[in-house]
Amino acid sequence: MKGKFKIIVKNNRLHYEFEIKRNLTVIRGDSATGKTTLINMLRQAENLGPSSGIDVICNAPCRILEGSNWKLILENSSKTIFFTDEENAFIHTEEFAAAVKKSDNYYVLITRENLYNLPYSVEEIYGIHCSGKYHDTRRMYNQMYQIYSDYQRLPVIPETIITEDSNSGYEFFKAVGEERNISCKSAGRKSNIFHLLEQLGAERICIIADGAAIGPEIDRLYKYTLQKKNIHLYFPESFEWLILQSGLIQGKDIQAILENPEDYIDGREYFSWERYFTSLLIERTKDSYLRYNKAKLNENYLHEKNKEIILACIKGVKF
Repeated sequence: MKGKFKIIVKNNRLHYEFEIKRNLTVIRGDSATGKTTLINMLRQAENLGPSSGIDVICNAPCRILEGSNWKLILENSSKTIFFTDEENAFIHTEEFAAAVKKSDNYYVLITRENLYNLPYSVEEIYGIHCSGKYHDTRRMYNQMYQIYSDYQRLPVIPETIITEDSNSGYEFFKAVGEERNISCKSAGRKSNIFHLLEQLGAERICIIADGAAIGPEIDRLYKYTLQKKNIHLYFPESFEWLILQSGLIQGKDIQAILENPEDYIDGREYFSWERYFTSLLIERTKDSYLRYNKAKLNENYLHEKNKEIILACIKGVKF
């Protein structure tokens, strides 16, 4: 399933309107923010049809995923947008993550909890607010907003860089850091970032991680940066996305892909956008001197000109 979908759910009193563009979208928020009402309206529309008085307008089918038969429903569904909430305990399981990974559907997950088995983007975590668009009528107009739109507190001149993993991205930033007196450390994986932070002092620290999959950790990281003003976050889609964004790799269609990735990325084939950009970079460089290997950095990316081209596209982090 590919593409961006506009969804409208409305009756004579409430109007929800939002867009989704990835296989995983998370809606969070406290009680009484409209999350449960949205689920109930979708359930009524699905069960009662036109007699519910609820209109669901979208170019793809919108359904509720709940109950003990959820796995069977997914096995027999394709190109559907499924909504489910935190009352369904299965959304926290590895079994659900495995089913999502191989399915051809989009998922809107309404929960206050972090879903550590799923690689969702920091950009696709939303809350719901009433905009007041219909302030002079009885209808309440609800829209989604990005909860972590201001998480990056940039620019920053880092003294220490922490990368999420120990692959090519870490090797690149480690080499840059050695040239410019910046310490670079690898957390090894997302869950180790906090352990590493506890070992560091009060120097200016910039955490660089894949925004395409850091969603489960962002709430804790965001709160940590509010307490520790020396901690800064920089989350591009991925290191491979940075290379493609820099213009270092030639290709007439690359810019079009970067502008509207949702039109090119099939969620069934790529669990997260990071995996797609890795695959794209590997494919586009396989016959060139810039042949990319995620596990070990090709030293040609550290040639002065190539390195500076990549660094130039990193907005907000001054090396």
